[in-house]
Amino acid sequence: MDKDSRIVIIGAGVFGLSTAYQLASEGYRDITVLDRHMPPVTDGSSSDISRLIRFDYADDDYLQLAHAAYLKWQQPKYQGIFYPTPFIFTGSSTTHGQAWIAKATAALTNHQLPWAKVQDAAAAKRLYPNLTGELAAPPFTGYENKQAGWADANKAISQLRDDCLELGVSFICGRRGMVVGFDTDSNNAIKAVRTLTSGPVEGDHFVLAAGAWGSSLVPMYNSTLTTGQVLGYMRLTPEEVEKYRELPVYINFSTGWFNFPPHEDTGLLKMAVHGWGYTRTPAKGESTAVKTNPSMPPLIPPRERRNFAPADGEVRLREGLREILPELADRAFERVALCWYTDTPTGDFIMDFHPDFKNLLIGGGGSGHGFKFLPVLGEYMSLAFKKSLPPHLAQKWRFRTDYQNRDDVFLGDGSRGGPARRELEAGERAKL
Repeated sequence: MDKDSRIVIIGAGVFGLSTAYQLASEGYRDITVLDRHMPPVTDGSSSDISRLIRFDYADDDYLQLAHAAYLKWQQPKYQGIFYPTPFIFTGSSTTHGQAWIAKATAALTNHQLPWAKVQDAAAAKRLYPNLTGELAAPPFTGYENKQAGWADANKAISQLRDDCLELGVSFICGRRGMVVGFDTDSNNAIKAVRTLTSGPVEGDHFVLAAGAWGSSLVPMYNSTLTTGQVLGYMRLTPEEVEKYRELPVYINFSTGWFNFPPHEDTGLLKMAVHGWGYTRTPAKGESTAVKTNPSMPPLIPPRERRNFAPADGEVRLREGLREILPELADRAFERVALCWYTDTPTGDFIMDFHPDFKNLLIGGGGSGHGFKFLPVLGEYMSLAFKKSLPPHLAQKWRFRTDYQNRDDVFLGDGSRGGPARRELEAGERAKL
């Protein structure tokens, strides 16, 4: 492929930036990234104070890729960005939960990677005495992995952005960088992107990595679903930051709730629910390029995440916190928010060309677990761009059109917990 080809990347999150960086590293000289905000994009799913870094997967492909990424997170480049932290994966002993844990631990054992069974809540509290709550409801099952951690997502994205700039990648941001559609030729090839307030941006090859907003630009054939997931942030005193410094990441498989240790720079304790989430069907008259889009965030969102979460989501945040730190469970949140996932039916990524546009590569479908792959993601996006992915990964990450007329999809990869997915109500939508 001509290294002087004009490459236009829509979206400055982890998929878009890692693609830009990798292609620029390979000598491609004309790369432009467009987004409505200079990265880190404040309400994008790649931005926040923390993201979990782990390699515990029941799927061999993701386990190996995540472990390779984990090793890279420990390099000096990520000092001050990545923080090693053990985690406990637990839950009630449902058939579903036991099956997932059995598969994940078997995969770890098969690859000679560490894990240790946690027999019950008492054993977990012996390991981590700062877990003062009753923990997951009995019957309890779980395991511990000391080889894990978390990354400051904003710092990681800022560093990746700067790496791109140093290699000559161009950025168009703000309303001039907000893509609203495509211009195509008679052969279904894209000639240019149209933006909100400026002229077309022409290119030879295009990459759509716009996360939850991607489905407003092209038909996704029911291969993705945007879901909002609740986040909570609680202010700690300096003494409490020190007190809870050794807090592990604790994940309750049954409810989807998890936490991070205190974020020292901000003094915040963050918690979230990795669950089935909330959908937002586009309102009648809402201007999108795709009329079949089943769910999306506001098309022109505020410049930062709103301090809002549905009331039932906030209850779940408190219930999870009460499970591990009851002494904090009634404290007011400093803020709450929704993080917009781009889910796929199986939890697999998408790295494939769109069936309707022969020069448009789709990169995304992070499904709430993509960020941890940041150090290696660009390598695979580059292979997809050149149609050179290993066959088994090309099959796994293909663009699926076979879900188009099915309503029994979006069952995930087995890692979701908590109540069923629901549509946001009118009063909730108004607060986004």
